[in-house]
Amino acid sequence: MTEDSHNDRAGAGRDELPTPVVKRRRFNASLIWLIPALAALIGISLVVNSWLQAGPQIVISMQSAEGLDAGKTPVKYKNVVIGRVKKIRLSSDRSHVLVTVALEKSASSFATKGTRYWVVRPRIGLGGVSGIDTLFSGAFIGADVGESNQPEDDFKALEMPPAVNHGAPGRSFVLHTDDLGSLDVGSPVYFRRIQVGRVASYQLDKDGRGVSLHIFVDGPSDRFVTTATRFWNASGVDLSVGANGLKVNTQSLATVLAGGLAFQDPPGPHDETPAPENTSFRLFADRATAMAPPDGEPTYIRMRFDQSVRGLAVDSPVEFLGINIGRVVSVRLDYDEKTQNFPVLVGALVYPQRLGAAYGKLEALARAHGENPDLSQLMGRLIARGLRAQARTGNLLTGQLYVALDFVPRAPRVSFDPNAKPMAIPTVPGSFDKLQEQVVDIVGKLDKIPFDSIGRNLDQTLAGLNATLRQVNGQTLPTLKDAMQSVQKTMGSADQTLSADSPLQQNLGATLEQVRRMARSLRVLTDYLGEHPEALLRGRRTDALRVAPPPAARPPTAAPSPGSKP
Repeated sequence: MTEDSHNDRAGAGRDELPTPVVKRRRFNASLIWLIPALAALIGISLVVNSWLQAGPQIVISMQSAEGLDAGKTPVKYKNVVIGRVKKIRLSSDRSHVLVTVALEKSASSFATKGTRYWVVRPRIGLGGVSGIDTLFSGAFIGADVGESNQPEDDFKALEMPPAVNHGAPGRSFVLHTDDLGSLDVGSPVYFRRIQVGRVASYQLDKDGRGVSLHIFVDGPSDRFVTTATRFWNASGVDLSVGANGLKVNTQSLATVLAGGLAFQDPPGPHDETPAPENTSFRLFADRATAMAPPDGEPTYIRMRFDQSVRGLAVDSPVEFLGINIGRVVSVRLDYDEKTQNFPVLVGALVYPQRLGAAYGKLEALARAHGENPDLSQLMGRLIARGLRAQARTGNLLTGQLYVALDFVPRAPRVSFDPNAKPMAIPTVPGSFDKLQEQVVDIVGKLDKIPFDSIGRNLDQTLAGLNATLRQVNGQTLPTLKDAMQSVQKTMGSADQTLSADSPLQQNLGATLEQVRRMARSLRVLTDYLGEHPEALLRGRRTDALRVAPPPAARPPTAAPSPGSKP
């Protein structure tokens, strides 16, 4: 036995306690392997929990990934995070971006058909400002769930945020118009100048002849849209000039800049039944047209003008006795081989219902006489009475023309075919054309006047008159002046002769006194002969001369009594 073993036994004998070294080593080894096991167990539980809590993954196609960051950009619905961008990559043709989004399990309903996604960024436009909060928080992907339950994992992002979210209270309607004008997605819809909705979308009609707008009216204001409601384009500023002066009408400043719509029920009795979802309406150009009575079915008429119609354009009004009953729809040139002229064919749409009660009375009168109440028959009777179409000046400043249907006195009779299609209305020259003809006639008559000969004769006459005036000034006027001086002297002499102290006046006074005495003597003689007519035979008695007083002193002779004798 070696020395070492001997010593070991000696030491063991001295110390009977067991050696704890081996036990300590076994205990430390078990703790080291326990920690990785626990970490692995926790990791497995986290993976399982993440797998159990993970939602579906979807791919969103976008034009650009501007503002998006993989692992950071959230997906929000009503400002609540429902997922996060996991991966961003280019498509195989590099035409767009594919964004992989991991949705939460609670948001699995957003992976269904009809769900819409878009990028929320700061946007400033005429319709307003949106996405201002993303200036500080960064861009995010907005979501709007649809109503379908069919699973879907590929989506195409919207370029603009949707105007209406699914489930919003209200109703959608469809408006039909000829062109879009200044309207756009998000343009406001007003009711009594209060915004109650917006334009959700628009698209061209299948035939390309118009535009269909989809609008959304928020609840509870959607109940004001009835089957009789009229919609009109409230964009811009409506100016009108009438008897009361200039009027300016607009909905708001937003409609002036970005456009807008407005609606209202027509005045008077009408159907107030609320319009169903997606009811179609016509969009009128302005409020006056929208609130006008129903036009009814239009009738196409054609008019032939043999003179220039410069200033007559499409949409020019057609008036009957000053009432607007239609509009011009076409103006085209034609050629007449017989006369070798170029007449102008004007087509127009007229609405007989705009005549109101007058049109109804004409129809009733035609039926009462057993006649056909068709418009062509009624028009034939009016043409026989002198109804003609005439291009008249509507604005002297712009030269714009309009078509007037009016009765022309002593209009020549024309042939009218009521069965012709389209209906042809006879025409007469316009007032301006007549004025031009009259001016031409006047100019022709003026051309016939020999102004040169008249001028030469006038020059000769003026020369003779000038010579006469010189003779008058040189000879006649001085002679006349001398004659006037002689007359003045004669009048002075006559004045002196007729003065009160002149001999002529004194002699004339004495002569008049003698005449007066002679007249008094004749009167005395006459009175005596009246009393004594026999004196003409016997002579005057001597006592009568002594007794008879002078005529001036004798009293008036009394009238003889009825029974006395002279």
